[in-house]
Amino acid sequence: MIVVTGATGNVGRALVRILAEAGEQVVATSRGISEADVPQGVRHRRADLTAPDGLRPVFDGADALFLQNGGASAHLLDPQDVLDAAKAGGVTRVVLLSSQGVATRPQSPSHGMVMRSIEDAVRGSGMDWTILRPGGLASNRYAWAEPVRTRRTIAAPFGDVGLPIIDPDDIAEVAAAALREDGHTGRVYTLTGPVPVTPRQQAEAISGAIGEPIRFVEQTRDEALAQMVTFMPEPVAETTLAILGEPTPGERRVSPDVERVIGRAPRTFADWAHRNAAAFR
Repeated sequence: MIVVTGATGNVGRALVRILAEAGEQVVATSRGISEADVPQGVRHRRADLTAPDGLRPVFDGADALFLQNGGASAHLLDPQDVLDAAKAGGVTRVVLLSSQGVATRPQSPSHGMVMRSIEDAVRGSGMDWTILRPGGLASNRYAWAEPVRTRRTIAAPFGDVGLPIIDPDDIAEVAAAALREDGHTGRVYTLTGPVPVTPRQQAEAISGAIGEPIRFVEQTRDEALAQMVTFMPEPVAETTLAILGEPTPGERRVSPDVERVIGRAPRTFADWAHRNAAAFR
């Protein structure tokens, strides 16, 4: 049995579906999960990674765990407590969703240091482990959905700086392989899309997906920062803007790991936009 934490997120939801379609027994968990969030036949349990005592019943009888990194609550997560609860339930294999920032922004509290501490706990857990380090996710562009629907406009900084952002479904497919197959123990996979794509090109792809023109407005760094601090801490926003505007060579690099693991090239941003066009119409 495989436990998927963060099962209502963009990666977790896709992973639950992939595992269920493969015939695996799955328990999907998140804070607010309901029956409507999971495919038929998949068990769901509400639980909070920052309250590991409530996780113990979720892990009973499980042998594998997809550990979501805690997202915005990552700094509140005690990974050792979660891993101890998993081991007590019978889990022997863990796949961690971490961040590329562990390698590219090691001094960043949000993007590097917190995730490194979670990775270290997984490495020292005594379980078979695999670590996934994605770069930026295509699903972050859902933040553009409302202005596209209402004004056919996208505003973003650094319009011509490209990064190889990844489709969350590709992360989920890699995670499913690591959870179900041998040969991934002790591996760290950097996960990216197939090519760097700029915000301006992303706007063009969304325009093509919905069949409507979209106006792209390039924000200044200060304008973007003012918008971002309304929904994230300023240090996180500053680091995010550094990645978007002055990416390191590692953040620009296209990784071969998706294709190595699942045997095909990662999907393009345009693929993601077409599959999710309804969100922007």
